[in-house]
Amino acid sequence: MTASHPVRPENVVTTHAGTPGNEPCLLAIDQGTTSSRTIVFDTRGRILAVGQIAFAQHYPQPGWVEHNPQDIWESQQQSMHAAIKSAGLKSGQIRAIGIANQRETFLVWERASGKPLTPAIVWQDRRSSALCARLRAQGHENEVQRRTGLLIDPYFSGTKLAWLLEQDPALRRRGEAGELCFGTIDSWLVWKLCGTGTHLIDLTNASRTLLMDLRRGQWDDHMLELLRIPPRMLPNIVPSTLAAHELPITELGVPLTGIAGDQQAALFGQAASRAGMAKNTYGTGCFMLMQLGAQPRQSGQRLLTTSACSANPKAPSYALEGSVFVAGAAVQWLRDELGLLEHSAQSAALAASVPDTADCFLVPAFTGLGAPHWDAQARGALIGITRGTRRAHLVRAALESIAYQSAEVLAAMHADAAQPLTELRVDGGASANDWLMQFQADMLGVPVNRPSVLESTALGAAQLAGLGCGLFSSTDDCESMREVDRIFEPQMSRDEAAQRMARWVQAVERARGWAPD
Repeated sequence: MTASHPVRPENVVTTHAGTPGNEPCLLAIDQGTTSSRTIVFDTRGRILAVGQIAFAQHYPQPGWVEHNPQDIWESQQQSMHAAIKSAGLKSGQIRAIGIANQRETFLVWERASGKPLTPAIVWQDRRSSALCARLRAQGHENEVQRRTGLLIDPYFSGTKLAWLLEQDPALRRRGEAGELCFGTIDSWLVWKLCGTGTHLIDLTNASRTLLMDLRRGQWDDHMLELLRIPPRMLPNIVPSTLAAHELPITELGVPLTGIAGDQQAALFGQAASRAGMAKNTYGTGCFMLMQLGAQPRQSGQRLLTTSACSANPKAPSYALEGSVFVAGAAVQWLRDELGLLEHSAQSAALAASVPDTADCFLVPAFTGLGAPHWDAQARGALIGITRGTRRAHLVRAALESIAYQSAEVLAAMHADAAQPLTELRVDGGASANDWLMQFQADMLGVPVNRPSVLESTALGAAQLAGLGCGLFSSTDDCESMREVDRIFEPQMSRDEAAQRMARWVQAVERARGWAPD
């Protein structure tokens, strides 16, 4: 696989805080869109060490986004060894491993050899836009949403797998013969960690494929027939928590006992266990989830209904979700493509150096728009530029776009929720940006609650692993780990916030429907 334009990888990052002594630890794999990370936690949820390796992004055609599967695996291995070395752990201290992963990204590999036959096609990729438009035109969307909780969109791996099989009849024949494995990134990591032949997917990741019956937690025959997906390609669906004996021991000699999609892991790590609680993760994209509890509910606002993590496989849990495709990636674009920033951390000071954007708006629809618009043909727009527009205005416009998009999602959740949300819990790299979090609270009109440990995704994976291996006796042990760092209260008047949001909506309309099918 060759890249027409790889993103500049950052250096290895390792940190070390605290001394583990002889107490047991948990290893959390946090495999993300732009880097593979491993974090070592103690049993109180404190970070002992972090290993992080970035890998290249590939854009072979407009709207296509790919990773090299070997890059994902090798960078994850390197990050694991870096974290373990940095923590200075003794033999036997790591009790279990948990995985959290970028969810909709997938690949196909050969069952006999484990050799990848496709690139890892990333959740941002839009190559199945025309297929999705055809399915919607045929009137399938209501039934698809009823069965899967999702909407027909290229975001989900099912339509892109269908596209691959349409393009390559030989791949389809091999899939029908049982020679090939389809898997999301958790499936790929489990295959590599636990040895060939271990072909599985956890419930939360399966719920994001467009191929699973949400209420039954099983592959949906109707969806497989609609998308012409050979059932023999699919992995077995397992719970997010596993007993130590349920999988082969990993190459590290440690059991793998927790698996979840990154956003569901973050919801768990944020201790948002009661119906109505919500969190937003600020990463490459933004992902807002609201806990629904034991009963799924179909959104009337074009949000998604998805499986949430549950410590009890017999008691499933569900969440509403709104997905923003480009958040932190907009700041990376300013840094890597435009050269306006040397480091992403500069963005906060630059944004604060001007009182506003001088009526300049950036709509970062680089790969279409997610919730609540779901417009695969939208493309990025920078509007309102004058001769007085400066670098600081563009940087501020990029940061403001993150908050505006999240505010749109929260408004949709307000409409779907049985009761108004009273706060938003936040995590992810950009949540460390005080300026952005204050602006976010101003746009939302509710407090923004930031925890001391921002690594909620990795923490959730570690907690699931701790429950699976018996290190934690209940979810109460996990929820007690969350400590508040800061609460950002809204300061802007609601009239001013409404005026800004109205202007943002105008900008979004100018970005919609731009790209041809």
